[in-house]
Amino acid sequence: MTRVEELVRLIRPLRSAVVAFSGGVDSSLVAALATRALGKRTLAVTAVSPALATGELDGARAVAKAVGIAHETISTDELAREDYRRNDENRCYHCKTELYDRLLAIAEDRGYDAVLSGANSDDLGDWRPGLRAAAEHSVRHPLLEAGVGKNEVRALARELGIPSAEKPASPCLASRLPYGIPVTAEALARVDRAEQALKRLGYRVLRVRHYGDLGRVELAADELERALDDAEPVIAAVLASGYSRAEIDIKPFRSGSLSRMVFARRLTADRSG
Repeated sequence: MTRVEELVRLIRPLRSAVVAFSGGVDSSLVAALATRALGKRTLAVTAVSPALATGELDGARAVAKAVGIAHETISTDELAREDYRRNDENRCYHCKTELYDRLLAIAEDRGYDAVLSGANSDDLGDWRPGLRAAAEHSVRHPLLEAGVGKNEVRALARELGIPSAEKPASPCLASRLPYGIPVTAEALARVDRAEQALKRLGYRVLRVRHYGDLGRVELAADELERALDDAEPVIAAVLASGYSRAEIDIKPFRSGSLSRMVFARRLTADRSG
């Protein structure tokens, strides 16, 4: 039995499902597998809010069309939640609670049997409070349940011809705000403007970390040297996006660096306790 067949068999007993669908490679693979397992008894739903980066919705629509799954959007209002705006280490819990409240309501109203997410086994080695929200809403994680990690996710996505197979990770814009800096619509928009400006300069894998009036640019290792050699356009792009100060981090970008710091700290605390 191939890995794809194994995953299809895992999903098929669910009978019908709503997929929490960002258009990233993880949720795209789940959407493709769910379509194979359940046919037209599947629905991909993308949440639209100020935390969604420009271009992500268009990408999600294109992937949904490519894998043949029905696709809808909903508007979520995580910014209305004080616990989310506070931006402590449980921000993702409050964000995912808002999302899964909405998706579970859709599933119940329309008779879908399950809500699926794209969480994979590598997420267990990171600080992921959103998984707690998922558990509270009985969300299923086929990739995680089958022990599929990120590298295998991309390999399977390539095997199935999914357009987002090589798409860099693009978590919500709130992930650019270090814990403790309040999440506001203005801050999210400023980050989005800065990142879009840098992409227009040809940079592909990047984050603009939001420190109030300072925008700190993190770039992938293979793009960092170019930025450091010709920093003026990079700095100018960030300043034009609304920051009064800008700098380029001399260390290469690492996805999930803020959450890994929390995970490591909590793991140390658990061991010492």
